[in-house]
Amino acid sequence: MNEIYLFGDSTAQGIVLDEKGQYRISRQGCIRLLKRKGFPILNYAVHGYTVRQGIASFEKTPAEPGAVCVIQFGGNDCDLDWDAVASSPEVFHDGRVPLDAFQKELTRFVRAARKSRMEPVLVTPLALMSGRYYRWVSRERNAESILHYLREDPESISRWQEGYANAVREVSAGEKCRLLDLRDWMLKRLDYPMLICDDGIHPNEAGHAVIAEMIDAHCARN
Repeated sequence: MNEIYLFGDSTAQGIVLDEKGQYRISRQGCIRLLKRKGFPILNYAVHGYTVRQGIASFEKTPAEPGAVCVIQFGGNDCDLDWDAVASSPEVFHDGRVPLDAFQKELTRFVRAARKSRMEPVLVTPLALMSGRYYRWVSRERNAESILHYLREDPESISRWQEGYANAVREVSAGEKCRLLDLRDWMLKRLDYPMLICDDGIHPNEAGHAVIAEMIDAHCARN
């Protein structure tokens, strides 16, 4: 199996929310589990990274021709400045990387990987649990103000994030590169809510185990 270079965010890094409400890197993260199964992964994922930071990291990393380049972004790119939302709920707030720019940067990333003679593989961001995420970002902020921005509907957060997942799919189709649609795979599970941390966005250790199993099974079939 060729080496796998992974550029992504906290999901790929194995970040979970512990019982004390603190983020930590789990020893049972999906990438660590896959490495134990023999996947030759070089993990460059970083908590909080957007696609722009991922590209910058890629450009500083010596590439190995023939290797696989897994690109997993969207969760942080779509995130809002929740302090600004709470302070000014009457005006529009865009994502950290606006959707059009996200799609262009993702396309640039795919092409840069191919220019380095690597095979790009895109990964969709996992679906967030809107109610939990709304409660999480509303802590120590004006929750009513944030809810007003969301037009009294926390589910709008999930719909907003879905646009970024669809952008990943569109880039995959347009650039004719492989796609691991983790979002679709996980949403088909009836127990999906039980696989997500209390913050509504990070998979818990049970979720990481399922992700590792799904990727392993997918690779075995393809």
